[in-house]
Amino acid sequence: MSNPEDYDKLTKEERETRDKEARAREIAEQAALPYTWRQELGELDITVPIPKGTRSRDLTVIIARKKLSVGLKGKDKIMDGELCKEIKVDESTWTIEDQESILIHLEKVNKQQWWENVLTHHPKIDTTKIQPENGKLSDLDGETRAMVEKMMFDQQQKQLGKPTSDEMKKMEALEKFKAAHPELDFSNAKIS
Repeated sequence: MSNPEDYDKLTKEERETRDKEARAREIAEQAALPYTWRQELGELDITVPIPKGTRSRDLTVIIARKKLSVGLKGKDKIMDGELCKEIKVDESTWTIEDQESILIHLEKVNKQQWWENVLTHHPKIDTTKIQPENGKLSDLDGETRAMVEKMMFDQQQKQLGKPTSDEMKKMEALEKFKAAHPELDFSNAKIS
């Protein structure tokens, strides 16, 4: 992406378009990798497809503080290189699932930082656009939950072209006022 000053000069629509294009390019680049990955602030999970029927003795997996290497013995490595950030080796593991994929779990040393990529030479993701796993609404305290529910409702209303909760309250207050003052003429009133 070009420099941030250019981005700040764009209109909201231009930013949305550029963000969508960047997101699409990012998805395509990530889909081309020989593995899939997901992360939370403190950990990272990688799934590497392998030929069906592969056993652990057929694999070479090296997990080091700043390096990861995965391959089938006697063949080219599936992934091999320097990790984006450091990991806790003794808390990181790998297992074979259904004899068709390797699940690698990495514990991050810095649990307050999103990774841009798994291996430094692979395409990066935009960490500013990461949305943490949706916690359940029921986990939130009452006030925060009400605020999130209101935001979700208002967003849904906007998408449907309907009034938001605040606009509905204003309209309700106006209707009550009209009912209380039948002598006033509101036919030419502009509501803002």
